[in-house]
Amino acid sequence: MLEKYHTEGVMEAGCDEAGRGCLAGSVYAAAVILPPDYHNDELNDSKQLTDLKRKRLRDIIERDAVAWAVGIVTPEEIDKINILNASILAMQRALDKLTVRPEAIIVDGNRFKPYRDIPHTCIVKGDAKFLSIAAASILAKTYRDDYMDGLAEEYPQYGWKKNKGYPTKKHREAIMSHGVTPYHRKSYKLF
Repeated sequence: MLEKYHTEGVMEAGCDEAGRGCLAGSVYAAAVILPPDYHNDELNDSKQLTDLKRKRLRDIIERDAVAWAVGIVTPEEIDKINILNASILAMQRALDKLTVRPEAIIVDGNRFKPYRDIPHTCIVKGDAKFLSIAAASILAKTYRDDYMDGLAEEYPQYGWKKNKGYPTKKHREAIMSHGVTPYHRKSYKLF
């Protein structure tokens, strides 16, 4: 069972990103503030859930959260600032959009940059430890998957409906055969 909070009695936002290791597409991040007494046994790291379960949980998270938001950083921005900075920027953009200001931030992973005057804590594998980070991982993943499904309609030859832009063999072969798209990250080793 996941922990409800990192610091008791504090309005805490959980943050996570999706799409960091992809060759194509934007990186997405989410910030989620859950009610202090929130309980949901189904919430878990998005990678541990089926697509159907993630989509169902997205609706529940959006309904139950005190506040939630999604931030996006484009492939062009990723190429300019690198994926680590882009992932942090996407999380900070999500935090910017929250309708409630958190008193603390908990972030999945081991790197983050100061955000305003709000204290933050990085937690390795935080999406498998804390409810708000798990909720953020689900929102980031589902919104990014929807985005990649849309791009797959435009560029079906890359297999993005299945690989979501990750470096699969089929994706790399398609890059060699068809070249790169405007959505590919040019700073990455693409083939």
